[in-house]
Amino acid sequence: MDSLEFRQHSSSGSQSSGGGSAPPSRRERLAIISTTNKLCGIAAYTASLEQQLGTVFEVTVFDLDQYLLRSRDRRVVRIADRHVMEICRQLSQFDAVNLQLEHGTLGRRPNDIYRRFCWLVDAAPRLSVTFHTLLLPPRFPAGQLAKALLGLDFRAAAGIRSEFRRHRLLSLKIAARLRRVQRYKQVAAIVHTRRNHHDAAYLYGIDNVFDHPLSFLSATQIEAARDRACRRDFPVLDRIPEHATLIGVFGFINYYKGLSTVIKSLHHLPADHHLLIFGGIHPNEIARERPIHPYLASLLDDAYVGTTPYDQISGGTTGEGAPKLVLDIDHSLGELLGAHPRDLSTRIHFMGALGDREFLAGMASCDVVVFPYLEVGQSSSGPISQALELGCRIIATRTHAFLGFAEYHKDAVEFFDIGNYLELAERILARRQFPPRNGLPDFNVETNKAIYLAANGGLPPRQRRSVARPGRTSERAERDSSTN
Repeated sequence: MDSLEFRQHSSSGSQSSGGGSAPPSRRERLAIISTTNKLCGIAAYTASLEQQLGTVFEVTVFDLDQYLLRSRDRRVVRIADRHVMEICRQLSQFDAVNLQLEHGTLGRRPNDIYRRFCWLVDAAPRLSVTFHTLLLPPRFPAGQLAKALLGLDFRAAAGIRSEFRRHRLLSLKIAARLRRVQRYKQVAAIVHTRRNHHDAAYLYGIDNVFDHPLSFLSATQIEAARDRACRRDFPVLDRIPEHATLIGVFGFINYYKGLSTVIKSLHHLPADHHLLIFGGIHPNEIARERPIHPYLASLLDDAYVGTTPYDQISGGTTGEGAPKLVLDIDHSLGELLGAHPRDLSTRIHFMGALGDREFLAGMASCDVVVFPYLEVGQSSSGPISQALELGCRIIATRTHAFLGFAEYHKDAVEFFDIGNYLELAERILARRQFPPRNGLPDFNVETNKAIYLAANGGLPPRQRRSVARPGRTSERAERDSSTN
């Protein structure tokens, strides 16, 4: 494939590795450290990765227990530390270790995250870190802090300062840690965009950097998902006409997913266009005695569900000094208390949180898959990778993550500006910009496997090495985290 290019950054500059090194005669033992919690998207990627690498490594997955690691209780924090130490004690049995790093999976507090990260780095014989989010060194938010202080909002000022210190610890200190460790043992970074490739190489200073988009599905899995794609398998869709155009959005319902943009675009689409929301509120967002999640309530408001014209009019005339609404009972009451003319309740369908098979089948059943995300600093998305592998028509917001994703997959993603629901409606109504793809994309599970083989196999040694000093690195990690 002429368009296929793997890039590895080394101390002498960037070079093409041409698909990775050849597998060793003996399958080496690879430990993958990740969460397997189904509530986290990394778990799905790790499960796929375990299958991908099973032919070139003897793979063992170590689960990061999220109940322990996410706790703030002092007693549970100590148990969580012992949990990570136990993983560390077993890593000497392996040839290489891969850490699937999303910082929050190692803890809530930055000191806990950094301390546990350092333990895992020190214990790994050879290390690769897959950065699902690559935090960059932050600028001190002097303007925001000054504004909060001048407004005597000391709580906000404390939050701004705390967030800066957290960001600084999880970017600068982690980068310094990896630079120090790579002096005496092999360290590699795997990122998901070419922009992050440069960040890891030049800002983090990591000698061996590989980049590849998330990849999940083999050709067999893609064919099976397409074969299962049938609207009749979803009872919620029984009342929808067969000729209806189905617009799908996927993942947990959260503000940064930008679902309100799709709902607002539905007001500008014909009545035969229906929105399918695959997913639900994240279980961590379930609050005691709260009748409805605020974001979910805002989506229903955007769709005018349960709203009458009287509600809208009276809601806009209840301010002090506003004119009072007077009804003519004979002519107006029925109209004002009936359904709102913009009510979209018959065109929005909540499909619920489904299993992996149903999730993929639903995705393949949609006429268009939309990713209306806001910009929140993420560098990858599992659902858009799966949609592309299935050959779906994809329309996505112009975020850094999706623009970076499209650099690998040319002529595959249609874009619109964040929040521009009118542009989205026009995109959906327009003919498909790119033809459907047959077969695997250029960057797929096989090329991803080659990247992991190259990153975790024996890389050429650095010319400069320093002698490791056992025992002192962990002490330094404790001291660094305690001072931040």
